[in-house]
Amino acid sequence: MLVLLRHYSRHESDVQTANGASIKAEENDLCNWDGLGFSLTPTDYMYLMKCSKGESAFSQGHLTPYGNIELSPSSGVLNYGQGLLEGLKASRGDDNRIRLFRPEQNALRMQMGAKRMCMPSPTTEQFVGSIKQTALANKRWIPPPGKGSLYIRPLLLGTGPILGVAPSPEYTFLAYASPVGNYFKGPLNFAVEDNVYRAIPGGTGGIKSITNYSPNYKAISRAKAKGFTDVLFLDGATGKNIEEGTACNIFVVKGNTISTPPTKGTILPGITRKSIIEIASWLGYQIEERAIPLEELINADEAFCTGTAITVKPVGSVTYQGQRVEYKTAEGTVSEKLYRTLTGIQTGRIEDNMGWIVEIN
Repeated sequence: MLVLLRHYSRHESDVQTANGASIKAEENDLCNWDGLGFSLTPTDYMYLMKCSKGESAFSQGHLTPYGNIELSPSSGVLNYGQGLLEGLKASRGDDNRIRLFRPEQNALRMQMGAKRMCMPSPTTEQFVGSIKQTALANKRWIPPPGKGSLYIRPLLLGTGPILGVAPSPEYTFLAYASPVGNYFKGPLNFAVEDNVYRAIPGGTGGIKSITNYSPNYKAISRAKAKGFTDVLFLDGATGKNIEEGTACNIFVVKGNTISTPPTKGTILPGITRKSIIEIASWLGYQIEERAIPLEELINADEAFCTGTAITVKPVGSVTYQGQRVEYKTAEGTVSEKLYRTLTGIQTGRIEDNMGWIVEIN
């Protein structure tokens, strides 16, 4: 499919679509890069791919101008929440090369979620190819080095009409993008939530279902109204162990040991989480994946969170039933060392010996 771009007058570079058609993407200043937060800035293109009724695999996708999509009022995603999301970033390094970080892991996680939600899923090659095309088609929106990144949001949706409670007869995969800065500014200040549970055993807490997020809005709103950054959820089985934040995994530091709750169905298997575990082990820390009682967090030397949106972020404080505990967040902390190593690999400042980086220039 040939997609025609609006004409841009300055500093354009060629981008190739899946079928080899040449499109243009301008690389000049589009906005105040220094003022970027984590909010939507519509870019030029998104990627679409369909799996129609009677088909077992997705057809070849294509780039299309960013805009609204048409949905049946009886679509599976609108009526029953049959949908998955992912999130990953394209970043410029100091060498101006554009890099993706472990996109195949996002593909595999979407496939895992799709199996749980009775949905077909793009192959790893289709997924990674769609992300590359989306990033290149929106290349002019990738911030300069150190100013942010292009956040790419893949979605897998049940878009076919269905009235009874059953899987959708048709599916749409799409990916759109937005330049973003920091998700949170400064250290995280958590309020421990002991009335609302993010996930329960046997539920969908371990996959990136679209239904996992809005049920937490009330708890988040209450916490933010009191000045907290985010909510830290406890496990639904005992109410005693920490699990994760609204959009991030948590780690606890005590001496040379770094502990994090295990991903056994109620905690999202974060790709940044997985990468930090490998980096920390490489740096000589002892890593434990186990249940962590809230009391251990309260008595920790340090705590930090990980996620695609926040990368690695120190926890400044945790408040539980009126008791506030503060942690080290200054230079020289474990989280700062891990952050510098991770972002160094992501931006090309540190050699990628793990095979995690995909360059797409």
